[in-house]
Amino acid sequence: MTTLNDNNLRMTLVPPGQCSEQIKLDIRVAILNDSDSENAINVKFYLDKQSSEFLLCEKNGSTKPGEWYLAQHYWPALGYAGKHNIIADVKMGLQSFTTKTEVEVIASQTRSLRQISGAWMGITHWCDKEAKYWQEDIKRLNDKQWREVVRGMNEIEMKIIVIQEVFRHQEYVGKHNIEKNGYNGKAFYPSKLYPARMEMAADDPIEAIFAEADVTGSCVFPGVGMYAWFDFTAASLEWHKNIAKELWETYGHHKSFYGWYVSEEIHGNLGTDDNRRQEIVDFFSEFKKYVSQFAPGKPVMLAPNCHDILGGYKYWPKLLRNIDILCPFAFHRMPTGDMTGQEAANLMQKLCDETGSHLWLDMEVFLFENGASLYPRPINQVISDMTKFTNFEKILCYQYPGLMNPPWAQVKLGGQRAVNLFNDYKKFIESDLLKA
Repeated sequence: MTTLNDNNLRMTLVPPGQCSEQIKLDIRVAILNDSDSENAINVKFYLDKQSSEFLLCEKNGSTKPGEWYLAQHYWPALGYAGKHNIIADVKMGLQSFTTKTEVEVIASQTRSLRQISGAWMGITHWCDKEAKYWQEDIKRLNDKQWREVVRGMNEIEMKIIVIQEVFRHQEYVGKHNIEKNGYNGKAFYPSKLYPARMEMAADDPIEAIFAEADVTGSCVFPGVGMYAWFDFTAASLEWHKNIAKELWETYGHHKSFYGWYVSEEIHGNLGTDDNRRQEIVDFFSEFKKYVSQFAPGKPVMLAPNCHDILGGYKYWPKLLRNIDILCPFAFHRMPTGDMTGQEAANLMQKLCDETGSHLWLDMEVFLFENGASLYPRPINQVISDMTKFTNFEKILCYQYPGLMNPPWAQVKLGGQRAVNLFNDYKKFIESDLLKA
C-alpha cells in the first residue's frame, strides 16, 4: 500500500515565490505510485482554504505501479494581489495527503516584477580574461563561503540560483572528437561518472549551494553541462541524461532542487543549418521525456541569445513544446540589421504563448572593459533594462559572483565595484522606485 508523503508527492509553481497578477501561475503536482497495483488518483487544487468556494480545479487520472502522475493547472492571478497558499488535496487509492506552497501575487500592470529575482552562479568562470577581477578569488572559496554567496543573494531578494555548469569542458560543437577520444571534462562536484575535478578550495560547492538554498527558501537549477558549447547531438544527449540522473541521485533530496538548466546555450537562429536546428529540437524532446521519469514537473530551462530569431523561426515552436522556461539574453545589444530588442522580446513572447512556455529574462549586469574583462554595469543601466522590457515573468541576471557582492562578505569577489552595484541595487529595491 502507498503512503503519500513528501518523497512521492511534490508541488512546483512556475514561476516560484512572487508573480505579477498579469500572468497565469503554472501549478504542478507530481504523485508517485510506489505500490504494486494500479491506482486511481484525484487531485483538487484550492486557493488558501480547502472548501468548495475556494476550489480552483479538480483532476482525475490513474497511474501504474512505479509511475508518476502529473496534475497541472494554470491559475489566472489577476485580482488576487497578496500572499496566498496554493493547496493540493491528493487521494490515491485509500491514501490521502495535502501539500501546499506559498505564492505572493504582486499588483502590477505588466507581467514583469521590475526587479531581479535570481542570478547565474558560476563556480569558476570559463574564461580567465572575462573573470579577471574575481577568478583567482573565487577558486579559493571554501564550502562555507559558497553558502555565504547564497545568503548574499537572498539579502537582495534573488531567490533563484542557476548554477552555470557542473563540469568544465571548453569544447565547441563540430570542433571536437569526444566520441572518439572520450570526455575529459572536470567536475565541480564529486562525480562518480567522471571523477576528474576542477582545481578549487571547495570540496562540494554544489552541495553547499543546495544546502544553504534549503535554509533561505531559494530555488536552484543545476547546470547540466558542459559537454560542448552549442552541442545538441545524440552523443551530447546521452551525456546530459547520465549527468542529470547522477545530479538527481546526489542532490534530489534537497527541497531547493527546482529544475534543470541545460548549459550549452544557442544562438537565436538555433544553429548554423537545419540539421543543427533539428538536433536541438530532438535533444529537448528526449531530455525532458527522460528527466520526467524521475523528476516530473521540474521545469527545463534554456538560455539562448535573442539574435536572428527569424533564421530558425519554423523550428522554435517545435523546440518550445519541450522547454518549460525560455530565458533569453542580449536584448540591449541587438546586431545591426536585426529587429529591435523590444521586437525580439515581443516575438519570443508570442512563441511562448503559443506553446505554453514561460518567458523569463537573462539580463546582463556587466560591461566589457577593453573588450575583454567583465565589470559591473552602472545601476541606472540595470534599472533601464528592468523597466524597458516588461513582458518577462521573471528577471534573472548574469551573473551574481564577481559582479555583485555584499559589503559584509568575507571575500569581495569583483572588488569594490561589485560591492557598489550590490549596495545600489539594494537601495533601489528598498526605495519607492520599485513600487512606482
